[in-house]
Amino acid sequence: MKTALLTLGRLPKALDVAEALSKAGWRVIIAEPAKWHLARVSRYVDKSIALTAPNDHQARYLDELLHVIEEENVSLVVPVSEEALHSTLIESRLPPNVKLYSMSQLRLRELHDKARFIKLAKSFGLTVPQTYMLGDFEASQFALNNDYIIKPVCTCSGQGLEIHDAGDDLPFACQLPPAIVQQQMKGALKSTFSMCHEGRVIGSVVYRSAILSGTVGVAFERLDDETAIENWIAQFVEMAGHTGFISFDMMEDENGIPHAIECNPRATSGIHFVERESIAQAITNPPETNELRLRPQQLMQQFYPCLTETQVSLFKRDEFFNKAKIMLKAKEVNFSWRDPLPLWLMPITSWQIMKRAFINGESFGEASTFDIAWFEEIAAAE
Repeated sequence: MKTALLTLGRLPKALDVAEALSKAGWRVIIAEPAKWHLARVSRYVDKSIALTAPNDHQARYLDELLHVIEEENVSLVVPVSEEALHSTLIESRLPPNVKLYSMSQLRLRELHDKARFIKLAKSFGLTVPQTYMLGDFEASQFALNNDYIIKPVCTCSGQGLEIHDAGDDLPFACQLPPAIVQQQMKGALKSTFSMCHEGRVIGSVVYRSAILSGTVGVAFERLDDETAIENWIAQFVEMAGHTGFISFDMMEDENGIPHAIECNPRATSGIHFVERESIAQAITNPPETNELRLRPQQLMQQFYPCLTETQVSLFKRDEFFNKAKIMLKAKEVNFSWRDPLPLWLMPITSWQIMKRAFINGESFGEASTFDIAWFEEIAAAE
């Protein structure tokens, strides 16, 4: 039996990948910093190994990851989420028989960087919001007459996001990590998830957040017939020659033309809408895979975060009933009677994330990525 290694297990999307590969006949192991995590108790995960957190000691994390690959005879490595910016650094040190399902770390960094991604997409002739580096003269001029946002160039889960009206004073660049000043788009926010191979989109999902935890969606509605967005994705992937997971946050202008406000070069919650068999085929045999088959559900939720957000809104009548209605209609993203423990034991396996969120006042997205996300200070340290 061939062995696949996932470099994250704490997030629900890891369960989708683990189940997909296990059902396709792979032995699935997970190597990540958390000793207890969501996927550890899944029947589809054969082994879980705790590593040093990359944001504590990146070199040690990479050495330990390579040791696991050698000891467990791994032939496929699948980075899942924010940890991909770290885990893909092993590419040049991998044995020749081990496949890494990802673009290079340098390309992932370019896509993760909010300023560099906008520059790249613009060079492809694709629509993006007006974007400038904080501290540049052009940013100051733009902010005088336009509503704008500020966000760090290296961030995730909405950390550091500021929303401003035209004419608001810009902070001094030295007061923040490197950040962008970006046109504030007024349309509805739509998110995407795609799997690609050598510049070809195998398939995409377009969805919107139905319930938010901070700025991170915890309930999701699939959107069909989004041809303009799908065409935007196809053109970007072709020109970038992308392979692996890729996701975008999009907003439409007043004419309905989609603009990509940022890129997430990793799996996002859109993966929950994809049939498990299709995920496995796209990872293990992408040249012969021509589509992503979607699950029948239009509305999905991560139950416990949704429950928390619904309880918080208890005294806001309309908001509470709207969230409760969504929870009653939505299917839990990972629950099945064949593998019930990840949901049933989530309060235990995710206790450290929930504890950090409550104590520090962070969203679940922030609390679940603090030790694995790629921030500007890491790039600067290199």
